[in-house]
Amino acid sequence: MKLGIVGLPNVGKSTLFNSLTKAGAESANYPFCTIDPNVGVVPVPDPRLKLLSDFYNSRKLTPAVIEFVDIAGLVKGASKGEGLGNQFLANIRECDAIVHVVRCFEDSNVIHVDGSVDPARDIETIDLELIFADLEVLERRIAKTTRSAMNDKTAAAELVTLKKLKAWLEDGKPAKSLERENDDEADFIASLTLLTDKPVIYAANVAEDDLADDGADNPYVQKVRSIADAEGSRVFVICAKIEEEIAELDEEESREFLQELGLSESGLDKLIAPSYDLLGLMSFLTAGEQETRAWTIKKGTKAPQAAGKIHSDFERGFIKAEVVNYKDLLDAGSYAAARDKGLIRMEGKDYVVKDGDVILFRFNV
Repeated sequence: MKLGIVGLPNVGKSTLFNSLTKAGAESANYPFCTIDPNVGVVPVPDPRLKLLSDFYNSRKLTPAVIEFVDIAGLVKGASKGEGLGNQFLANIRECDAIVHVVRCFEDSNVIHVDGSVDPARDIETIDLELIFADLEVLERRIAKTTRSAMNDKTAAAELVTLKKLKAWLEDGKPAKSLERENDDEADFIASLTLLTDKPVIYAANVAEDDLADDGADNPYVQKVRSIADAEGSRVFVICAKIEEEIAELDEEESREFLQELGLSESGLDKLIAPSYDLLGLMSFLTAGEQETRAWTIKKGTKAPQAAGKIHSDFERGFIKAEVVNYKDLLDAGSYAAARDKGLIRMEGKDYVVKDGDVILFRFNV
């Protein structure tokens, strides 16, 4: 899973990136201090892995990972060359979703590029810049496709879709809200990797005092939630400065620090759940003495395609999958005991993998 982080300058975007990835991206109280896209890869917290690793005394534990891409703060006019963020929008075109950091705190010591805190205005600014960036892509694609549409039925159909999309965006609406007429059109639009076609998760960045009640009494957070509800997006509330402090602690210290703050989970934990949910993702597990590992797949994935996540040969030569729920396996005490109790199932090509399945694939190539 790859997430692109966007936002205005000085909203806590790079501070959040630093805390999530511990990558040390530059963060300072002036616009455009992030002048290169920063990339960080972080493990997905999954307590099941440690339990299974201990169960098997695995030599290696490999979690699923999320890749974060942080780009320079966007400002009004970014798509026309204002600021620096426009130079790096291409870096998030390949991301699965966008994390939009929105400032929801007052602090006279932290400059706001527009002079005041207003989440609705800030969200609109970013949304419009993403639309403008997508329109540039569409205009180039329309010019190219027009030349071939005269003698190519596929190109002619694509041109109709491109012009429809262009009109939709010019009306100020994101590509993801345009209804697809059929699967072919949906696949074609997806291939364009438009920024406004990506799911959005809003990170409402609040002051420490608003963190314990998840921003319930913060009017700025309520505004972000209202906007997110209207467009079918997700929101998680964070305090980027607190996350930065947590990132400097070891696991035990961070757990104690969170408890002192009255929190049950970190910002990364809070981001994982909506990200997986929004993208329709889940994890299955493989476990043994050599390695215990989590694999991220789309919900609804069948066994052969899940096997293909491990190696293409597994999918090509798929025979059967030995499947057991991780909790059933742990409760049984051993793989042999789980088999004796009938908890291990032999599943075929039509089996839809479930979250928390521990799978051993049988294949032949």
